[in-house]
Amino acid sequence: MKAARFVLKIVAAVMVAAAAACAVAAYWDKIVDVFYAVADKLEEKKANCRFASEYDDYDDCEL
Repeated sequence: MKAARFVLKIVAAVMVAAAAACAVAAYWDKIVDVFYAVADKLEEKKANCRFASEYDDYDDCEL
């Protein structure tokens, strides 16, 4: 009986892993969109930072 429970637990764990893999595959485009949205927000926040570099005034200057 212990062996059957152990086998059923293993089967259940494998099925949960397979379901997670299927969910990731099905929603991959939405997952990637979320990562890009977060990256864009961070980049925007970085661009609007109050503590700008002291050299930002000279970015358009060519030597």
